[in-house]
Amino acid sequence: MNNKLIITKQKNNIISAIYEGNDMTQVNVDPTDELSILGNIYIGKVKNIIKNINAAFVEIADGKMCYLSLEETMYPIYTKPKKTDKIVVGDEILVQISKEDVKTKAPVVTTNLNFTGKYVVLIHGKPIIGISSKIQEDEERKRLRTLMQGFKGDSFGFVIRTNAYHMPEDRIIAEINVLQKQYNDIKEFGVHKTQFSLLSQTPPGYICDIRDGFADSIDEIQTDDADIYKNMSLYLEGYQKEDLPKLHFFDDKLITLSNLYGVKTKLENALRDKVWLKCGGTIIIQPTEALTVIDVNTGKAVSGKKQVQETFLKVNMEAAHEIAKQLRLRNLSGIIIIDFIDMAGQNNKNMLMQELDELFRHDPIKTTLVDMTALNLVEVTRKKVRKPLHEQMRNKDLNKV
Repeated sequence: MNNKLIITKQKNNIISAIYEGNDMTQVNVDPTDELSILGNIYIGKVKNIIKNINAAFVEIADGKMCYLSLEETMYPIYTKPKKTDKIVVGDEILVQISKEDVKTKAPVVTTNLNFTGKYVVLIHGKPIIGISSKIQEDEERKRLRTLMQGFKGDSFGFVIRTNAYHMPEDRIIAEINVLQKQYNDIKEFGVHKTQFSLLSQTPPGYICDIRDGFADSIDEIQTDDADIYKNMSLYLEGYQKEDLPKLHFFDDKLITLSNLYGVKTKLENALRDKVWLKCGGTIIIQPTEALTVIDVNTGKAVSGKKQVQETFLKVNMEAAHEIAKQLRLRNLSGIIIIDFIDMAGQNNKNMLMQELDELFRHDPIKTTLVDMTALNLVEVTRKKVRKPLHEQMRNKDLNKV
């Protein structure tokens, strides 16, 4: 199957979508006039300490407050030398946005600065060597851990990403050197800048999609925008030369890239509450502020059927595959509650849970199958990386996409 990353600009939006064959499996919509602050590093000023929750509020711009948990704060980087690492009101410290603001909630920042590459992440404040749980081969984990031990510092460590799986050591080491230079430059020169200075800005979303995609999962990268093509060429030439041959400029006078891949229609479908299953059943997806609720219905699937329990299992299994697909496509995260069709036999329930667990293992974003409750509700958690699609599309006219 030919997997492609399609990047196109429509009106004031940049659409970055991953296609597996003809199916859109992942998509992000980024407005060109609203830059995300997620991952940015600033010189912030501590304005308040809340002792009873062991947290602080840090100002990163005039009046822009962020929440900082002090529980995991280690080796904070101050603009002025201090005798202790204890954070107090008035301190100027380096912070990174770890979560964007959501409605009434302020952005969340951390002093454990992350410098992300394709194969590894350098993390200040955590002198450890971590390995992606998706790399399960013992020999490979041992190889990567041994390789990284010589690079760990007293105040920083590394997390090895899934992309590093079976990658040549020289390629990983080259990236480590780049990340360490970025880290050292900010520690050495960044601390001398004024408060609220932006020290490091996260690349555009479509660049992150290239960087964060599995090394062997994307066969081709296509764009029909000259500026995007230039930016991607420069990025790949500087950081991922091995992927440069995958980049192609789409130039067809008869059809646009968006129309060729049906981007608008697929986006509209990804925002609908109801998804039809091939068997005749449906799933209803309803995000709320606290969690996402997914309801599985038999619909037309049981019409005239005698083996009802077998039909229930068939619908639930098909729904499981579609739900795993929709979580990734819609970028749903946090707590997810799934109400499958009730089944009488425990064996059928176990088969469904095993199938879900296997499906979630293939999600590029960490997705955890928690349990099935006494009410037969399935609990799932999915790590939040970027805003869900319905929030990305909020206040946008679909006709403009």
